[in-house]
Amino acid sequence: MTVVASKFERVANELYETEPWATEALLRHFPVEPNDRIWEPAAGNHKIADVLRAHGAEVFTSDIAVYDRPHDWVRDFFAPFVPVPPGITRLYTNPPYGKQNRDAVRFARISLERCSGLVALLLTAKFDFGKTRVDLFRDNPRYVAKIALVDRIQWFPGDKGGTEDHAWYVWAPAPGPGRGLARLIYEGRP
Repeated sequence: MTVVASKFERVANELYETEPWATEALLRHFPVEPNDRIWEPAAGNHKIADVLRAHGAEVFTSDIAVYDRPHDWVRDFFAPFVPVPPGITRLYTNPPYGKQNRDAVRFARISLERCSGLVALLLTAKFDFGKTRVDLFRDNPRYVAKIALVDRIQWFPGDKGGTEDHAWYVWAPAPGPGRGLARLIYEGRP
């Protein structure tokens, strides 16, 4: 099968809202812990943040743009010297992907630099393929799981369903016992 580039015209800072079930799928395997302080740096309208808060997490939101809901900070995650919210234990987000996932790759690398705790990114299901990403997966002892979503996310309101497969990619804090072999988990709508 040949992968063909989409003819869909991208819009700068377009809002892709993550359906709550997708965040619930992540939390079934990596639940919120007491005293978790989670940074959602591509917060959009807080769909992920709302689910995390419902599970008891303290959530700090930021994004490059404001949509319908204000953020704790409005900032470009790619800007140098972006301060990390104090006491952050985790970073969960659905980052921008960009052309050929280049922005997503950059987002993943910066996330791992800025958060020494658990990092979970919602990305395309084939994101872990490719020799240019071995530092994120094969050669990264922090990489612990891929949660493949067997149902597709519907990004926009209406009758049309999603057209692409997605997965949560999870990196844990510094390597520990049993690390080095990532788990593959299948999840979907309840």
